[in-house]
Amino acid sequence: MTTNLDKRDAAGDTPPAAVTAVDPRLLLREEGFRGYLREFGRKLRSGELGSLPVVVGLIVIGAVFQWKDDAFLSPKNISDLSILIVGTGLIAVGIVFVLVLGEIDLSVGSLSGLSAAIVAVLSVREGVPEGLAVLIALATGAALGALHGFFFAKIGVPAFVVTLAGLLAWEGLKQQVLGTTGTIGLDEDGLIADLTGHYFTRIAAAYGAAGIVVAAFLAAQFLDARRRRAAGIPYRPMAEILVRTAVLAALLFTAAWRLNEYMGLPLALVIFAVVLVVLDFVLRRTSYGRKVFAVGGNVEAARRAGVNVDLVRISVFALSGLMAASGGLIIASRITSASQTAGTGTLLMEAIAAAVIGGTSLFGGRGSVWSALLGMLVIGSIASGMALLGIAPSVQNMITGGVLLAAVVIDSVSRRTQRSAGRA
Repeated sequence: MTTNLDKRDAAGDTPPAAVTAVDPRLLLREEGFRGYLREFGRKLRSGELGSLPVVVGLIVIGAVFQWKDDAFLSPKNISDLSILIVGTGLIAVGIVFVLVLGEIDLSVGSLSGLSAAIVAVLSVREGVPEGLAVLIALATGAALGALHGFFFAKIGVPAFVVTLAGLLAWEGLKQQVLGTTGTIGLDEDGLIADLTGHYFTRIAAAYGAAGIVVAAFLAAQFLDARRRRAAGIPYRPMAEILVRTAVLAALLFTAAWRLNEYMGLPLALVIFAVVLVVLDFVLRRTSYGRKVFAVGGNVEAARRAGVNVDLVRISVFALSGLMAASGGLIIASRITSASQTAGTGTLLMEAIAAAVIGGTSLFGGRGSVWSALLGMLVIGSIASGMALLGIAPSVQNMITGGVLLAAVVIDSVSRRTQRSAGRA
């Protein structure tokens, strides 16, 4: 049987050469600025929006509130906002890991309140040194989070049910720990209070911290590009690295300048930044982080690849519990007390909303710890701006809910677009 291909060969013709697929990212170093524009357009068409929507949202929010009240970007308000976002932001970091798994943790609010209660009772009533009380509270949060993970991974109870039970149980335990007094005040000059009350007042502290971050970012980007180039895979050109570094430097040094105009660099913000950097490295640069993404992307494929799925799940919920306890301590430090209302109200919803608004997918397999920072900046900016304008908290909740819905819609549309483009 003679095929059309055989006929072309017999006639001396050759079939057209196969077209080699070129990674669109190569345009970045082949076509310069034009390549950047083409790559940006390709990402938009394929649904790879990244953090673009939330960054644009932050710019709009900042512009609107500054237009309505020029105190929004004042040194004091920026300093207050930088402390306000830390407690819930730490909780949101743990939520990011859980969401990457494609699961949810409803217990983080109760765990944060319980950690505050444990520290208050141990340090105030029992006379335990504050440092030791903090360690006990953090260990308790991690242990209870691991317990949630055990029931989910080993017993097979859905994470929603396990953590909902934890929400109720740890809320009751918190009330039991605090006892009939209901509220315990913390030492205003103690270690816990210093977590949010201490500022590095030297001007060099804020500028120095900004400089260290910028230098580390530049070095990391340069080394990553060199490593990728040596491996023969697409890498960021030096021009792009320098532009990204310049933008980051402008933002950080401006923030340092505004903070120095008030009281200096808050210790709470330093703690938050260190946690973000460390856990970002863990999630993106370690084998453990790759396993978390693998389990979140496809559990069965991860299991067949040799990943200990149960251990990954238990460890992620333990980390979520640890971060919940950390956030609870920061919140207790800000109000210098632990009470029956600690960890209640909208705290849980704000932590989950921050992770999702910042760009972490509710569907698992995609996310970044920086989502917690971006999401909390959105939520905190809305709260701060509305407080300055005298708008009721009920309106703030409605707007935050609308922003959360918009983030989930964008995530859903983005995933659908990526599937259509064959990139999901």
